[in-house]
Amino acid sequence: MTDTSKQVFHLTLRSAVNIVIIALLMFTGCKRSDEQGEKAEVTTIQVKGSDTLVNVAQAWAEQYKNVMPAVDVEVSGGGSGVGIAALLKGTIDIATASRNMKQEEMEAAKHNTGKDAKEFTLGYDALAVYVHKDNPINEISLDQLAGIFSEDGKTTNWSQLGVTIPGAGEDVIVRVSRQSSSGTYEFFREHVLQKKDFKLGSRDMNGSKEVVELVSNTRTAIGYSGMGYATPSVKMLNISAKAGEPACPPTVENTLSKKYALARSLHIYTLGEPTGAVKQYIDWILSVAGQKILEENGYVPVSAANKVN
Repeated sequence: MTDTSKQVFHLTLRSAVNIVIIALLMFTGCKRSDEQGEKAEVTTIQVKGSDTLVNVAQAWAEQYKNVMPAVDVEVSGGGSGVGIAALLKGTIDIATASRNMKQEEMEAAKHNTGKDAKEFTLGYDALAVYVHKDNPINEISLDQLAGIFSEDGKTTNWSQLGVTIPGAGEDVIVRVSRQSSSGTYEFFREHVLQKKDFKLGSRDMNGSKEVVELVSNTRTAIGYSGMGYATPSVKMLNISAKAGEPACPPTVENTLSKKYALARSLHIYTLGEPTGAVKQYIDWILSVAGQKILEENGYVPVSAANKVN
């Protein structure tokens, strides 16, 4: 090869390499631009709060992604109080709660953000009282529950209730409760303990599911959680408002009629009237599709209450 031919060859090779490099840079640049564009188009809705509702909230989020691919719904629990506190700071879009917002929380929302808290009832629940499946007890009164859980309650052993649990090595009642930020904790304290404090020494769980799991693995345990968390390993007790009165099971019918003493409504809260993607999401939750998911997770849809009324 002559010197001239070598120079031509090297120039051609260098040009080819430069073309490849430029093409790669253009491809990478386009890809990054596209990725940034895709991210910019995605709307994120932050949902936080009730552990009673965390399972169905996650199910809603997953299904809504199929309905609206450009919307990400990020769900976390921690308790109704945690979700409401985050809403009052304006750090989330939706707070889920298994209790009503307190008056002081409503006032704090207005003071902190200049907006009124907006409440949506999304369904109904029976706060169930759980025992191990082998526990022979089938019903209990609110007074008996207070005797077990309240700070001045005197009931510490199953034998005091006339109960002998097969296979249990001891008779002491293991009390399973929730952390104080939980709406379920607040509801139980108000409706069972008449706002008295809980007796010290209970096993306080972070989530509704954990309550039921501990009861299912502890023959002498008793705990409270949403009826949507029932499993074959536990038993939900019939509840009577007072000793001697008929005890009602936590069913859909008894929840809607409020014959069941621990029936409650479930809520979501926003700051002000929701708009845009948040409004569309709440509308979908309250639609037939969203309410079907609620029902599949063991809760009572709003539409059922409308039929009764």
